[in-house]
Amino acid sequence: MSELEQRHCVPCEGGVPILERAEAEKLLAQLNAGWKLSDDSRYIVRTFRYKSYYKTIAFVNAVAWIANNEDHHPDLEVGYGRCLVRYTTHAIGGLSENDFICAAKIDGLEA
Repeated sequence: MSELEQRHCVPCEGGVPILERAEAEKLLAQLNAGWKLSDDSRYIVRTFRYKSYYKTIAFVNAVAWIANNEDHHPDLEVGYGRCLVRYTTHAIGGLSENDFICAAKIDGLEA
């Protein structure tokens, strides 16, 4: 279990600066290599692939459970055999540590 995965999200209602690209890249290095940082450093994204719709939906439900427990919610795009997960902190219009904490918890689902 990574250090990020062990942490919990801190409520964010705005007023917090977004992460600078260098800090986002440092945190990104602690995640599975499948996560990518957007060109504008405003979000991270990863596509998960499964062999069936059922397994994809099971994954979506696990992500929903994490989101509910952390009170930090990703944008999801779901299709047959795939789920794209995009994290950004909507209240600040960019990335916060919460995004990386939740991404690490999702990575933990694969362990």
